[in-house]
Amino acid sequence: MNGGLAIDVRDMTKRFGALTAVDGIGLQVKTGEIHGFLGPNGSGKTTFIRMLCGLLRPDGGSGTCLGFDVVKDSESIKRQVGYMTQRFSFWEDLTVAENLEFTARIYAVPDRRTAVRATIERMGLAKRRDQLAGTLSGGWKQRLALAACMLHSPKLLLLDEPTAGVDPQARREFWEQIHELASGGITVLIATHYMDEAERCHRLAFVFHGHLLTHGTVDEVVRASGLLTWAVAGPDLPELMPKLRSEPGVEQAVAFGNELHVAGGDGNALEQVVAKYGSGPHRFRRIDASLEDVFIHLMQQAKAGASAAASAQ
Repeated sequence: MNGGLAIDVRDMTKRFGALTAVDGIGLQVKTGEIHGFLGPNGSGKTTFIRMLCGLLRPDGGSGTCLGFDVVKDSESIKRQVGYMTQRFSFWEDLTVAENLEFTARIYAVPDRRTAVRATIERMGLAKRRDQLAGTLSGGWKQRLALAACMLHSPKLLLLDEPTAGVDPQARREFWEQIHELASGGITVLIATHYMDEAERCHRLAFVFHGHLLTHGTVDEVVRASGLLTWAVAGPDLPELMPKLRSEPGVEQAVAFGNELHVAGGDGNALEQVVAKYGSGPHRFRRIDASLEDVFIHLMQQAKAGASAAASAQ
């Protein structure tokens, strides 16, 4: 693989008629890394993942996935990738073991009975091996789907919003499994729009309307945004919030528990807001920008840029 990179692609593009779902995205993911692929619904995450694993042919771009050419070697890539879709896609009238045995046949896994038995033990499914998949809770369905992805010993896991609709305890257990797999050398690219999950990743990439807006570690992404955030406490915060939103330089003013978080990229303008409102009953204090603050900031910038470009045409 290219310098220890499991994924190394440039200018990946996919169009569906007049819609450009993925527009020139480049991404590098190190071997054994958990890389978060973030963005709101409709941002191009699923399309990009499907191009990586050979389910969609890109209209432009080049690069490698697991050392194979993403355009020419899609069949080779498929054999070494585990892809977990957004929705549970297994047979609900088969047991856990039967689903895994059938999946092992599809992948032509050698000695499939041994492979299924080992996977059931590894993924903690032994007590549920004879339970119908349709009767599993969301968390156990998720675990079954991940087990199926692991049957053929893939080198790369592509997980497309795998924890949607799963309770917090199951999500935590899922992430413990993902980190355990990564520590064994498996690379993970996980699409999500949950900010708490993004913070569990080694590095992040954020996409919006098919464009890559930023990438790096959480600290690098937050620092590069230049976003400044203040926490505001005091009386009548619901009445204060729209006033703050109307002030120059304030990009966000949102409720967080018993406080408001006020954020923007113009430090001088924000200082004027603090001076204006901080002399009364409200207390302002500087805090670190959250990942959620940063991504909303980036989306607003991207929307403003798109509007300006459209107006100029």
